[in-house]
Amino acid sequence: MRPTLRTARIRLDPLTLAHTELLVELDADPEVLRFVWGRPLSREEVVGTWMPRRTREDADERGIGYWVGFDAATDAFLGWWSLNVVDDDPDAAELGYRLRRDAWGRGLATEGARALLTHGFGTVGLERVVAETMAVNTDSRAVLEKVGLVQVGARVEQWEDPLPGAELGEVDYEVRAEDWWG
Repeated sequence: MRPTLRTARIRLDPLTLAHTELLVELDADPEVLRFVWGRPLSREEVVGTWMPRRTREDADERGIGYWVGFDAATDAFLGWWSLNVVDDDPDAAELGYRLRRDAWGRGLATEGARALLTHGFGTVGLERVVAETMAVNTDSRAVLEKVGLVQVGARVEQWEDPLPGAELGEVDYEVRAEDWWG
């Protein structure tokens, strides 16, 4: 079961279907999805495709999955953070996050990611956490590096309808439990 996680400024609650409208609003912002889809998602896409994936019970049984973040002082919705199952490695999870624009530039992505790493390594017992992003997504890369992930690879993929910057590729990051400084 995913616990509620707390930091100095963030309360991270396990994501449930009750949070659907918050994620519909978040995914409707084209700037938030600039490096993910290059466009906003429709309500139908969020509700029909993404919410079922984000609320998978098998991940929750291990204590990983998605969390929604709220400002600890005001209760304002900030975005989501995740540790997702890596299919080929039961001792690994993929770190992710997506924040509202008004939460950008305040260190909140870093703070929430650090809380998930502490939970993943300390409580769940993960051996490895990975992440990936577009090479041009310098803000997300900075967050990954601030929380201790290191770049371990890069690749250029061929896309039918590539996003701007796709020609520079994707970058892969990871940190192992024994190398994480908490």
